[in-house]
Amino acid sequence: MHAPSSPAALDHRDITKILFGIVTAMFLAALEQTIVATALPSIGRDLGDIEHMSWVVTAYLLAATTVTPLYGKLSDIHGRRIVLMTGIAIFIIGSVACAAAPTMLALIAARALQGLGGGGLIALAQTIIADIIPPRERGRYQVYIASVFVSSSLAGPVLGGLATEHLHWSAIFWINLPLGLLAYLSTSRALRKLPRREKKHALDIPGALLITGATLTLLLALSWGGIRFPWFGREILGLVAASVLLWLFLAYRLRTAEEPLIPAELLRNPVVRWGTLSACFGMGTFIGLTIYVPVYFETVHRLSAADSGLALMPLMLGTVVGATISGRVMVHVKHYKRIPAFGLLVGVLGTAVLAWNPHRLSLPAVEALLGFLSIGLGMLLPVTTVAIQNAVAPHQLGTATGMANFFRQLGGALLVAIFGAIVLNVFADTGRVVTFEALAELAGKEGSADVFGQVFGAASLGLFLSWVLILRMPELPLAGRAKHAAESVVAD
Repeated sequence: MHAPSSPAALDHRDITKILFGIVTAMFLAALEQTIVATALPSIGRDLGDIEHMSWVVTAYLLAATTVTPLYGKLSDIHGRRIVLMTGIAIFIIGSVACAAAPTMLALIAARALQGLGGGGLIALAQTIIADIIPPRERGRYQVYIASVFVSSSLAGPVLGGLATEHLHWSAIFWINLPLGLLAYLSTSRALRKLPRREKKHALDIPGALLITGATLTLLLALSWGGIRFPWFGREILGLVAASVLLWLFLAYRLRTAEEPLIPAELLRNPVVRWGTLSACFGMGTFIGLTIYVPVYFETVHRLSAADSGLALMPLMLGTVVGATISGRVMVHVKHYKRIPAFGLLVGVLGTAVLAWNPHRLSLPAVEALLGFLSIGLGMLLPVTTVAIQNAVAPHQLGTATGMANFFRQLGGALLVAIFGAIVLNVFADTGRVVTFEALAELAGKEGSADVFGQVFGAASLGLFLSWVLILRMPELPLAGRAKHAAESVVAD
């Protein structure tokens, strides 16, 4: 076992080289989360299957959610460099499989493989940043890290739309090859100077399998209910019962495992519990919107894939703006949770307006509403992250932050499935075959067939629950380390 080495042994040049490698890996994962959104309608149309379209995102999120906690422990056992390089390699292989997928089911399977690699990229990059840069010095390197999320938010929707319209949707996956190879090569060289901090851990593989099974059975029930099988048919009730049973087994496992996947003592901390759940609903709603807003643009406003990518930018950039504002302001105010509480309330009202009349609002009005609600949503993530970090002991920082990321991804998978179930059940009520042409026709009608009115209504409910939960979170005074974390949390 290697003795821990001090970050101070690295000079500015060494840190810059390491940052370039991990920033490239972070950009690879961050871009994948934004570039797919505008291509999804074309993917569903080209492969002739919009019934399972949401699973292109859900499969990735579910796989990434499952392995995210394991990556941290594996990196403690085997070192950051080899684990991060393995994640990049799996991500590249999954990208090739996605680009070559001949059917929707093959694409979904490939996306799950891609998620097994991508699930560790951002989490490991955050861990490496903590290894090499003390909080008091992180502002010096913040520009490198923040640029990843700003550039991916800007470039992702536009690249996805342009590639889909002028090339082919598979181009959004082929682009990962040169980016992935660059990340792999730069990481391999740069991380050789990374301090070694190996530590033995017990991997909770049973816990990971239980949470995967519990989530998967619930997602299948949401996807198939009212479409393939009646909501109260034995198939759906069986899936729900299986999910409940697996969640109960998981709860028992978390209480008895030597090193559980999700530490139960952290969930008993009220700041961690309510802050994590609030971020889960908020981030889940955001991911759901990024998937179905492009479909809304292309069916209701008749935009092309490229124009849909441009129209999505207010939603994507607003979260970065909101996160920047709250991350800077919260260190100067006593009641810092009022910031996301106000922002989420704006988001609730914005989505409620969209739900009230989605087919008659002008495109500029929709863009303005999306911009305002995403700024409000962006205010939530830094505050919950810093509040959680502030409420735990220093040795629990990594575990608590990883758990918060875990539940954000899990919330994304669940809410994407719920949004998809809403759309598909509207079709089930009309008895029509699920096609984009039929969706475009239904989307323009008022009343029970107002598909996107129900989607935006569900988004408003998700943000409302996030608002209620953030109000329940206790508000502890920020310690010195939390104030430093707030200054750099936009990147975390």
